[in-house]
Amino acid sequence: MRHNKKFNHLSRKANHRASMLSNMACSLIMHKRIHTTLAKAKALRIYVEPLLTRAKEDNQSNRRLVFSELKQKAVITELFQNVAEKIANRPGGYLRILRTGFRQGDAAEMAIIELVDYNENMLKETKKAAKKSTRRAGKKAAAKVEEAPVEAPAAEEAKAE
Repeated sequence: MRHNKKFNHLSRKANHRASMLSNMACSLIMHKRIHTTLAKAKALRIYVEPLLTRAKEDNQSNRRLVFSELKQKAVITELFQNVAEKIANRPGGYLRILRTGFRQGDAAEMAIIELVDYNENMLKETKKAAKKSTRRAGKKAAAKVEEAPVEAPAAEEAKAE
């Protein structure tokens, strides 16, 4: 029985799984987006998100804990300098998994896993959606809004004289 077995073993021994997740995490941090199977992407999210949370506070203790998992100096530098700045305000949910279909050879479900704050296309869409969400009031309120800007420049001209 699988009582309290909460993570996916990915059909690998513990050492192989740990080194594979570490390698994938390094690639994700360096390239900001990787293409892999859905099962590996879900396992990687569980592995990487605590590391990203640690990276938000840059101190020697956190650097050592993250280095014990990733073991690449260049990745640690990238994580604590660049990635941590972008995710500083985010309370969690640093990664996004997008399903891309099925692989030709074995029909494995494929996915793209990416850092949320680095996808410029999705960031542009959210900004556009925020602009469209404003609603216009009735005719009376619209007339007051139109009159207000006309008076403001006249007041500025009077101050200038």
